[in-house]
Amino acid sequence: MEVLTFKIFGRHKVIMKILGIEFAPLSIPMERRLQTVGALHYTYAFLFFGFGMLFVFLYLLFTNYYFVPLAYLAWYFYDRDTSKHGGRRSEWVRRWSLFRWSADYFPLKLIKTHDLSPAKNYIFACHPHGVMCQSHFVNFASEGTGFSELFPGLQSFLCVLSGQFMFPIFREYFLLSGAVEVSRESIEWILTKEGTGNALAIMIGGAVEALEAHPRSLKLKVKSRKGFCKLALKHGASIVPVFAFGENDLYEQIPNPDGSLVRRFQNFLTHLLGFSPALFHGRGIFNYTFGLLPYRKPVFTVVGAPIVVQPVPDPSGEQINELHETYCSELYNLFETHKHKYGYTESDHLDYE
Repeated sequence: MEVLTFKIFGRHKVIMKILGIEFAPLSIPMERRLQTVGALHYTYAFLFFGFGMLFVFLYLLFTNYYFVPLAYLAWYFYDRDTSKHGGRRSEWVRRWSLFRWSADYFPLKLIKTHDLSPAKNYIFACHPHGVMCQSHFVNFASEGTGFSELFPGLQSFLCVLSGQFMFPIFREYFLLSGAVEVSRESIEWILTKEGTGNALAIMIGGAVEALEAHPRSLKLKVKSRKGFCKLALKHGASIVPVFAFGENDLYEQIPNPDGSLVRRFQNFLTHLLGFSPALFHGRGIFNYTFGLLPYRKPVFTVVGAPIVVQPVPDPSGEQINELHETYCSELYNLFETHKHKYGYTESDHLDYE
């Protein structure tokens, strides 16, 4: 056993290293413990809440409480369109202290570069996806980083996979956060039925981009992603490039270069299941070496200038391509303008795929 003693914030902390595992000290300020609870809440909800509730309901079907999942199934069929008809946001839920603690854990910072008028609608085109969209969820599905204070008059809607709304109870959690389906029907509903002052946060690279979420990676899946441009043109919604500096640094993934057996298997499962089976690890609850919690590394999400889009009821392929090229250029400029502030060098550039 190796005992290492070092001084942080004027206090001595003792960290034991046993078999290469670096344990967290017992004497941690309450503030940091609450931050860990916040990060734990999102991580374990993302990984286990949905499937956990599904297994619980399947088990209840074979007990005396079989009426519980049957009643919920009836509710689901009655309420199934809510996730694509504007959701069911709760400002009380969005302001839970858990989300503020989660933001402070890394910490996460949401940075505004331009004012956005609530008289318009916006599509926040977000990169990178990261392993679990940690920063994007806290920024746009909660008030953990103060979205409504930075952008007064706007409502944010995080767009997530439709499958997330098929899990019992878990779907209610997502709906209360203001999340909606990332489907054409869902996006068009908000852009046409919910008035103005709406900001739809879409992970443009989708599940495939999560497989590129290695520390310092700048590979983005964007070249073939043009559906959001078509919807923006059709409804006159401004596109806002958003880049989260540090999102890819929160976990370590096993090596999975393009063409490798691991990547081919991951791509197969992604197309089959709709979500990416990233093979990753972070730190643990009681150790700093291995676990499912993200590392404590800062993430700075910069919201760029809006690309003004004039409505075109039936946009042509040429118009869609032109807008897409403009978006790619503006995203590139956003990264280049801010990269030196957040730990990137002159040689670091976005890599579009």
